[in-house]
Amino acid sequence: MAISARSRRTTAVLAALSLGMLALTACNGDGDTDAAPSTATTPSATAPDKGSDAPSSAAPSDGGSTGGGSDSGGGATASADPAADDQDGGVGMCETTDLSYTVTVASSPVNHALLTAVNKQSDPCLLPVNELSLTIPGLDGAFQHMGPENEDRILKAGEKAYAGIMFSRADTPGGKSADKAEIALTAAETPATVTIAGGPVTVNDSEVTSFFTTAEDALTY
Repeated sequence: MAISARSRRTTAVLAALSLGMLALTACNGDGDTDAAPSTATTPSATAPDKGSDAPSSAAPSDGGSTGGGSDSGGGATASADPAADDQDGGVGMCETTDLSYTVTVASSPVNHALLTAVNKQSDPCLLPVNELSLTIPGLDGAFQHMGPENEDRILKAGEKAYAGIMFSRADTPGGKSADKAEIALTAAETPATVTIAGGPVTVNDSEVTSFFTTAEDALTY
C-alpha cells in the first residue's frame, strides 16, 4: 500500500512537471510570435521614409513645370513680338530713286544753295548721310565734302533731309556757269538731274555737306 501511494505521488509530480514544461514551451512560442510582428513593423518604419521622399522628389517637378511654363510662355510672348517687329519692320538703305530732290540758291551765305531731299516712298529707309555725291553736267569730278560727318538715320515716308552746297569761293576766279546739278546718294548709283532754282550759278571750288535734319544746320558751312 505504501508503495502504491508513493507511485501515485511520483506520477502526480511527473504530471505537474510535464504541465510546467508545456507552459514554458507555450511561453517560448508566444515570444517567437511576438518577435515576428516586431520584424513586420520594420517595413512600416521604412514606408514613412519612402513617403517623405516622394513629396521631395515631386517638388522639383512641380517647380520645374511652373518655372518652365512661365519661362516658355513669357519668353515666347516677350521675344516673339520684338523679333517679328524687327523682321517685318526691317529698314533697307535709301536708294537715289527713293527720294525726290530740289536745289535752291540761298540768299545767305553767298554762293550757296540748299539741297532738300524727300522720301517719296511709303516706307522708311536708312539714309547714308555722308555718301552724298553731287556733280555738275559737263564738269569732271564730284563736289568735295565740307563740315562734320553725321550718323546715318532713318528717313520716314515724306520726311526731309538737307545738305548745304557751296558752288564757288569768292576769292577763286573763273568758273563755269551751271543751271543743273546731278545728285546721287552714293557715287555708285545713277544720279538724278535737278534744275537749280534761282540759277544759273558759277561753279569752281565746289563743296557739299552731309545730310542734316534742318536747313539751318545744312547752310552753316
